[in-house]
Amino acid sequence: MRKLIAGVVLFAFLASCGNKKADINPFAAITNEVDSVRHRTDTLHQIKAPEEPVPIEADESFDDFIYNFASDDALQRQRVKFPLSYYNRNEASKIEKKYWKHDDLFTKQSYYTLLFDREEDMDLVGDTALTSVQVEWIYIRTHMMKKYYFERIKGAWILEAINLRPIEKNENEDFLEFFGRFATDSLFQCHRVSQPLAFVTTDPDDDFAVLETTLDLNQWFAFKPSLPTDRLSNINYGQKNADDSSHKILALKGIGNGLSNILYFRRDVTGNWELYKFEDVSI
Repeated sequence: MRKLIAGVVLFAFLASCGNKKADINPFAAITNEVDSVRHRTDTLHQIKAPEEPVPIEADESFDDFIYNFASDDALQRQRVKFPLSYYNRNEASKIEKKYWKHDDLFTKQSYYTLLFDREEDMDLVGDTALTSVQVEWIYIRTHMMKKYYFERIKGAWILEAINLRPIEKNENEDFLEFFGRFATDSLFQCHRVSQPLAFVTTDPDDDFAVLETTLDLNQWFAFKPSLPTDRLSNINYGQKNADDSSHKILALKGIGNGLSNILYFRRDVTGNWELYKFEDVSI
């Protein structure tokens, strides 16, 4: 090691003596290369890398996330993939971040609705293993659906696209048309409520128990909830909502008010829709 150091010193001494230009550094090339590498490294550090959304506690449950997403403008802008793909029927476009307007979704309402074809699909609500969920607006009068596509990427929910499209009709009585009339026409409603109507509610003497009984038509009108008449919301956790299904379940979930109503519909022998069961387990 000492011989190596002595050799380097001797080389430097001879180089300086043999060259009249004393200001020339024999290690200049190496020094310049090191400085060049350092400069490129510093420049790379100065370039701001794209920020990836950091998962938060609300990301564990989609229901918690979507409420925060709709309520918090800053979070919403962080969780939209810009430019956002927007499809209006067959026309595709992009929404730039500067043109994005905060979307409250259903959080300004007192409740939101969920749609299912089967009772077992209701267990999907609250599933923390979900990686893909769609939030839907179903417009009753125009027969249109606006769908928001969310994907969970590295633990964080991201809105990746919005799609606006018409809802196809089937040969049998269309559920959306039926419900639009059912919610607004009491006379029509009288003919489409099964008699007797199965009724499930909380036990007034035990908050942890339920009562299963029946309602006649007058009692239905006394107990029935206020029904949406313009549009329905839905969160598709993976449940199948087929246009030709013979059953539909409409859940009304309160936002901060304890409301919990579920309406069960089915097609009768003629193919028309009827309400056959009503559940009220509001707190």
